[in-house]
Amino acid sequence: MPIQKIPHSEIKKSKPSAGEVRLRKRTPVYVVLDGIRSMYNVGAMFRTSDAALVEKVFLTGITPKPPHKDIDKSALGAADVVPWQYVHSAVDVIKNLKSHGIKIIALELTKQSVPYHEMKYSFPVCLVVGNEVLGISDEVLNLCDFAIDIPMLGLANSLNVATAYGIALFEILRQHTGQ
Repeated sequence: MPIQKIPHSEIKKSKPSAGEVRLRKRTPVYVVLDGIRSMYNVGAMFRTSDAALVEKVFLTGITPKPPHKDIDKSALGAADVVPWQYVHSAVDVIKNLKSHGIKIIALELTKQSVPYHEMKYSFPVCLVVGNEVLGISDEVLNLCDFAIDIPMLGLANSLNVATAYGIALFEILRQHTGQ
């Protein structure tokens, strides 16, 4: 039997309303976007955050914030249902989360990084992702408890920040759900 795609109309009927999504139990994962430049990356990360039902996204520094048509273009409505807050200083956000016992994980190439799939995550947790060119700022990185990376087998030394975020987040989600 050939593989049959589910029609968009059927998929749309099976999805919850925005109001229902807002009421769902969230995954105990916080996210800090440390100086992300691209509105398309921000939108994509909102969309991925919605898919994983993250607890909250913190937009910091130069990271653009909704509403904006370029964020909406890739977020596809996710910015309306994912809890988020703009805070100028990522350092302030991380210090606050740490004061509540939340472990902070940097998605960054460091001498101490472990592959994302080898990390044993404890919850609640905060994932920090950084600027597309400069990565996570040194000041923020110094506050992180652990660093993870994504092994790169080819010429490139990293993935697009939104792509890397999705890979790491879904491993964290897999460990949280025990699947």
